[in-house]
Amino acid sequence: MPTGFGRLWTAQTVSSLGDGVTQAALPLLALTLTREPMELAVVTAAGTLPWLLLGVLGGALVDRWDRRRTMWIADTARAVLLAIPAAAAVLDLLSIPLLAAVAFLLGLGGLFFDTAATAYLPDLLRRDPALLERANSRLRGAQTAMSGFAGPPAGSALLALGRAVPLLADAVSFMLSALCVRTLPAMPRPVPEARESLLRQTRAGASYVVRSRVLLGLALRPAVGNVAFLAVETVLALFAHDRLGIDTYGFGLLLTAEATGGLVGTGIASHLGRRLGTGTALTCTAAVEGLAILGLAAAPDPFVAGLALAVCGAGMGATMVLGPSLRQAIVPAHLMGRVASTSRMLAMCAAPVGAFLGGWLATTHDVRTPLYAAAVLLLAMTAVTASMTSNRRVEAALRAAVPAGGPEDPAGKACAQETAPELL
Repeated sequence: MPTGFGRLWTAQTVSSLGDGVTQAALPLLALTLTREPMELAVVTAAGTLPWLLLGVLGGALVDRWDRRRTMWIADTARAVLLAIPAAAAVLDLLSIPLLAAVAFLLGLGGLFFDTAATAYLPDLLRRDPALLERANSRLRGAQTAMSGFAGPPAGSALLALGRAVPLLADAVSFMLSALCVRTLPAMPRPVPEARESLLRQTRAGASYVVRSRVLLGLALRPAVGNVAFLAVETVLALFAHDRLGIDTYGFGLLLTAEATGGLVGTGIASHLGRRLGTGTALTCTAAVEGLAILGLAAAPDPFVAGLALAVCGAGMGATMVLGPSLRQAIVPAHLMGRVASTSRMLAMCAAPVGAFLGGWLATTHDVRTPLYAAAVLLLAMTAVTASMTSNRRVEAALRAAVPAGGPEDPAGKACAQETAPELL
């Protein structure tokens, strides 16, 4: 790994810890102000709105800007932003509208940071597919550990010390991340395209995804997956309580089993890619997710349910390493921000559909019905996208992305930027 990767990994690890703290603290802070479910939902939903409203546009802007500078400015801005609710907490001026606005702006900063980091990593690692898989495995594993395990308990504990404490802790994490990012090596900016309007460039990024079988298959997996997983998540607590007899503490252990499986999945992703080929590995992990949800729906007791969620988490963890790594290896540098943000936006837009579907099926049928429906949806998605991301198509896309001149050849770099993966 290049030396710079360690600094990027440190920055994202520290930032993920802060994110986990805030993810636990913001809803709890909102709970001290209101007991109205809709007002609490507004604070939670506000953080996802930037991706729904500005996702592809944000990617187009990142493709125009210096990626490293975008990352450290986004982190610095989020650190300064968190000082506002921290001061309001000290002065007893917190309100639901303020927390919703903070959640929205934090989400906006996350949009720019995550998109820029996704676009910066392939340049740092010279678009080497093996290095990208290793790097994404480490980044995803650290994110899961920090935001899924360490951050939320830390956020709850810090909140007990004072309402401003978790917010200030997250601000410090953003500042440390910004300092690490500032020390990263500068990368040459992508070759500028002919001067076009921002809207035209945005459309070009979305069109690039739709016209490529491989990229479209990679985008459909998280989009359809979010419909299925949100349908499950919407009723999971009710299912665990009514069907499995799990109390609040047991439900926390159930979620921990899923996160543990996710860590295992990120660790074995590269091995699966080498043994099976990236395309086949992606098909297998998608099938594993569908079968695991089917096992969860039929689970007779909490132990089987926990095992099913752990297996599902492992499939998801591996998919989240293999898919983005492949995308980063085959997409031209000048389109990376737009392609990444288009895929992320599709996934984010699918989430509310899944939540509504899960609630409707549970209301009109049975609490197990959303789980069975999610399993069928995941398995159907696996069958549809298997040929789109087959080993043959993946290898063809990788060959097209690295011309004969090689990634180090300037002529080769220019050619790679203009070569698209296999089109529909």
